[in-house]
Amino acid sequence: MTKFETVRRVADLRSRLAAWRREGLSIGFVPTMGALHEGHFSLVRRSVETRDRTIVSLFVNPRQFGPTEDFALYPRDEAADSAALARQGAHLLFAPDLIEMYPPGSVTTVTVPGLGDMLEGEFRPGFFEGVATVVTKLLIQAMPDTAFFGEKDYQQLLVIKRLVADLDLPVEVVGCPTVREADGLALSSRNAYLLPVERARAGALYRVLTDTARLIEAGADPAGTEADAKRALERAGFYKVDYVAVRDAETLEPLVRGASGGRVLAAAWLGMARLIDNVPVGALSPLP
Repeated sequence: MTKFETVRRVADLRSRLAAWRREGLSIGFVPTMGALHEGHFSLVRRSVETRDRTIVSLFVNPRQFGPTEDFALYPRDEAADSAALARQGAHLLFAPDLIEMYPPGSVTTVTVPGLGDMLEGEFRPGFFEGVATVVTKLLIQAMPDTAFFGEKDYQQLLVIKRLVADLDLPVEVVGCPTVREADGLALSSRNAYLLPVERARAGALYRVLTDTARLIEAGADPAGTEADAKRALERAGFYKVDYVAVRDAETLEPLVRGASGGRVLAAAWLGMARLIDNVPVGALSPLP
């Protein structure tokens, strides 16, 4: 049985991976910012089930936080995360510090124009540049066979798929279903910010999105349903709704009425928590 271990330097990561590759072992990779929960663990288990070795990275990337965002407050508990990963069957934790990831003088960035400029990119300027840069670095550092990402961050998943294709990175990117609480709230590290009264309201986000998706599937006008969904979230107690958007599932361009392959995406605030979620148009799964 392979012993779970932690490495912090790129050179040590590559040394471990080279040994596995000499043995002909397949490698799965799950990038994270820590504060791990069942959503992350579902990705780890998918990797463990389908790959011979599983690496998880833990790096809170400052480049994807804006100047007024929650970098300093973002939850961190590496010891708990490491212990949980060992229980899930992961083999290696890569936990670099800031200098290892961004050495002095590092200036190169990766951008994905178009996909990275809308929705989250509009409300969080620089966010996808930070995501694309760190994910590109991590994929080059680890060069796994497969990398696993959650569909909760659906736009992020599309951005990563695009950069992998454009840069000819030899990595398969697999999107995995969103893991939800009983009331539909998507699991997120930032859910820890919710006060009890806010948590009681938070499930409305999923309900409004699924209601919207069903209306679109029935032939409703996307633009009208977006406005109605935003008002429904405000009535449910969300004090600010950044967007509710009905988009093409591949391009994230506005969905044309009657077209197939849609996705409903939203970002809205409850207290300190900015919640994001998305659902497909059609093929909605019932809650467990």
